[in-house]
This record gives sequence, structure tokens and C-alpha cells, in this order.
Amino acid sequence: MPAPPGEDFTGEQKRYLEGFFAGIAAGAVSFGDLAPAPAAPAGPALDDLTKEERIKRELHPFDAIEQLVLDARWNAKPEPESVFRYKWNGLFWLNPVKDGYMCRLRIPGGVVKSYQLRELASITSELTSGYIQITTRNNFQIRLIEPKNCPEVLRRIQGCGLHSKGAGADNIRNITMNPCAGYDPYELIDVRPLVNELATLIIGSKEFYDLPRKFNIAYDGGGLISSVEDTNDIGASAVKIGDEVYFRILLGGVTGHQTFASDWGVIVKPEQLNDVMVALLRVFIQFGDRTNRKKARFKYVIEDKGLDGVLAEAEKHLKFKLTRLPPDSPTQEKRSHSQQGHSHVGIYPQKQEGLVYVGASVPVGQMTAKQMERIADLADSYGSGEVRLTVWQNFIIPNVKAAYAATLAKSLKKLGFPCEQSPLRNGFVACTGSKYCKFAATDTKGNAIAMMDYLDKRVKLDKPVNIHFTGCAHSCAQHFMGDIGLLGTKVKSESGEGYHITVGGGFGENRKIGRQVFSGVSVESLGETLEGMLKGYLKGRSSPEESFHSFCNRHSVNELQVAFDPAA
Repeated sequence: MPAPPGEDFTGEQKRYLEGFFAGIAAGAVSFGDLAPAPAAPAGPALDDLTKEERIKRELHPFDAIEQLVLDARWNAKPEPESVFRYKWNGLFWLNPVKDGYMCRLRIPGGVVKSYQLRELASITSELTSGYIQITTRNNFQIRLIEPKNCPEVLRRIQGCGLHSKGAGADNIRNITMNPCAGYDPYELIDVRPLVNELATLIIGSKEFYDLPRKFNIAYDGGGLISSVEDTNDIGASAVKIGDEVYFRILLGGVTGHQTFASDWGVIVKPEQLNDVMVALLRVFIQFGDRTNRKKARFKYVIEDKGLDGVLAEAEKHLKFKLTRLPPDSPTQEKRSHSQQGHSHVGIYPQKQEGLVYVGASVPVGQMTAKQMERIADLADSYGSGEVRLTVWQNFIIPNVKAAYAATLAKSLKKLGFPCEQSPLRNGFVACTGSKYCKFAATDTKGNAIAMMDYLDKRVKLDKPVNIHFTGCAHSCAQHFMGDIGLLGTKVKSESGEGYHITVGGGFGENRKIGRQVFSGVSVESLGETLEGMLKGYLKGRSSPEESFHSFCNRHSVNELQVAFDPAA
């Protein structure tokens, strides 16, 4: 009764063999060369696991592809267990909001080619709603895919060299990096090879498709545009010590849980960085909580074991010892610049002589298939056929000859994607919202665009302000790190929609969790409230150089409520 190749014995086979050897033993027959049965793997009992963990053990989500194809034949809605399993292929069932799927891609580092943009535009126009969204993990999402079209969408995504594998649920999400890696004259190191190497490891290894919960990784090699690495489960931040570049590792960031990543106290050589990444992933796989979804993030492993405990466990998976570095050790950090600004929009010189990159603003990250086709054309005509996505839901076209930059910017503006700096409009970020997400309490993208237009006519800012709209407590738009953060909620009003408002959030050098100043502000009065907040800042700041972030963080909540009062 041999076990299937590469697999363990089934439960029935194991019971038969146990009975067989028990009978042998009863007959006083022994096998001296037999090794003792291996101990059962440590971990919680099946009954203690969460529903999601039990679903994964009943059938691995990748093995549900046959059911996905059967659903497509009949254009059938998925069963509840399939809803969870199909997320392993990047497919999210939108019911009860819509009867259809959203497909999230994997685009490591946000690097996409013009031919891929054209195929995505074609998929979107032929098989979905016709709209594409840039996410806050420099990625794409396409929405409203009928069940009958899912296999074809997956096939065509893979056919143009992209992936959706592991883009949702208990997997490593899209890896983020500085959007101008390799081009930015201020960067300490080009992180693209590291991002691509880890992405290849993840895509090709089944080991990384059964995590306790989702996992975010970001690489920051320095430069003008941050990767916001301190909001990730692991953030790698380049530093210079003497003449050499190392990475400091940040662990446990989950801004939705009001936590930034903590400095691990080690430095890692670039050539060892991905070994450390893999070791930390294995620590999470081993110790992550599979009995409580709310406590299953890496942050809680760190809280349980401490940074030193995580270090000890990680070193068990490494062939080298990690180099400890006291937090106050002198290092040459990334070149000083205002990460709260909007340096992802505009025309900037590259390290390559005579070339620039052009950053365009995409209102709340949404575009049509026709717009995407035109972006691909412009990237070919003026650049090198490459486009970089940003965590700010915008895009950048690199490798543009300086003489053609103004012409490209003019074409992008005509297309609906302005390249001019706007301290107000360039700082808006919005999650999917209630039109397509069952968790969202508000139409975040619609509300954000309305507020953009409303405020732009009434307030003239001279300093950048970041305004983040998120529809639920999952905080996909990371509202806690915005200068102004808006968390959707239901209120008693004509629309029934409203927001809790936080202020003073930041990241990087301005790292701060925002404090709530208003609760349950209805959409109907939101414009007046935000106008009062921005005008109160302009009136009350200590100097024209004071940022909104600094203004908020030198006042108490009560003082801010008075300063932000529209009646004032």
C-alpha cells in the first residue's frame, strides 16, 4: 500500500498500518532497523483553528482551480469556501455589492511595460467594467468580471508576463519599492534586483502560500520618493555606513492596527537581505496565530517574542549571524528630503544624463482602458516603453529626454493626468469604496473627487497636504498616516454616509499615527468641515514654512477642534 509519490499516507492507510504493526508486535515480532514514528507536528488542534485555516486544510486553494473552471462553464456564483480559495488566484467575489469578481495583480515594484498595459486595457474593455485602478501597493486591480470569464482573464494576464497568483488572502502581497529605483540620483542603492529575486522565490515556492494572514514587504533604496517601508510587516531601508550601503530592517508595521514598524536593531548586507527576508517569513509561518484572525499578523508574533526573540528564531534559518547595531548608531540615512511632499508628480532629473522622469497625477488612482492604451503609446513615444506605479495611486514615465518632457506632460494633462504640482489635489488617496467593496461604509473614491473639486475652489494651499479616504477599519488607504485621514462610517443623514476624521499622521521622518478630531461627520457637511480645517491651519500656523503635520502635532485635540471650527 504505497503512499502516492511526494505525498503522505491517507488517514485510512495510516490506520491500516497501525493495526498491522500492532498485530506484528502482539506476535512478538520486531523490526530493529525501523525508526520510531515521527512525532506529530506541533501546532493547534484542528478544532481550534479558524474557519479559514480549516478551509485551507480541506483543499489547498490552488487545487480549487478545477472548481473555478466548472463555475465558468455555467457562469455560476461561487460557494462560500470557493470565495476564500479563489483569492489565491487574485480573484475577489464582490457580492453583495456586485455579482462579479475583482482581479488583483502582482506587479513587483510596480514596474510594467507598454505591451502589458495594452493587454490589460484589452482585457479590461472586453471582459470587465472598462476601468482599472492603481492600488496603494503600486499595483493594478480590474473589476466586475463574470464567473464565465475568470479562466480567460487569468490566462491572458499570465500570457503577457504578469501574475495574479497569491494576490489576496493569506499570502505575501505585492512587493513595493521606490518607484524610481535605478533612475533616482539621490538613491543609495538600486533595489530592483532584490525585489525581482524575492518575487521569483515567492511565485515559485509553495512554502509561501499558507501564511497565517497577509504579509507586506517593502524595499527602500533611498531617493526622492519613499516606499513608505515603515508601514509594512517587513521594511528594508538603505543606510550608508562609511563607504558601504547596508539595510536596516523594520518589523511589524500595520497602520490599520495603529502600529508602525519597529527598528529591528540589525544591519544587513544587500547580498544577504533576501536570505533574511525568507528567514523572517519562515518565523511568521511557524509562530503566526492560526486560531484568531485578529491576532494573526506578524506584529503579534513580535509582541509575543520581542525583537530579540524574533532575531533568535530568524538566525535558526540562516547560515550567518546577524549584525546587531544600536538604534543610535551613526549612519548616513537617505538624503534629506520632505517625504510628506508630492515628489511623485512633476518632472525630475534622472541619474542618467539628459534623461528625466515624468510623474502624473491620477485622480484617486482610477483610469479607463482607453486612457491606459494612450499611456502605453506615450511611454513608447517619449520614454523606453516602461511605466512605474506608485503607492500614491499615480504613475511615472521614466527615461524621457529632457527636451521632450514638457510635450509629454502636456499630452498627459490632455489625457486627464496632470503633471503640475498641486499641494491639494496630488495628496488625495482613496480605497475602492462601497461601489465595489462589501466592507466599505462610504463611496470613498466618489467622495474624494467631490472634495478635491470643492476644496480646490475655496482653499489655496502653499504646502502639500495628504488626505486619505478609507471606507472601513481595514484601512486600505492607510488613513492613520495621512495629514488628514478619513474613516468611513454610517451616520444619520440624507446619504447615510460619513467619516471619522484624524489629523497629524505621517511616515518616514514624520512618522506618526493620526489623532481623531471629529467623529461621524456626514458627507453633506464634509466639504465645509475640511475647508474649515485647512483654513484654520493657514490662519494659525506659526510661519509660512510650517506644515500641516507640524501644526497639528503641536496642538492638543481640543485646540485643533477650536482652530478648525468653520464658524471661526
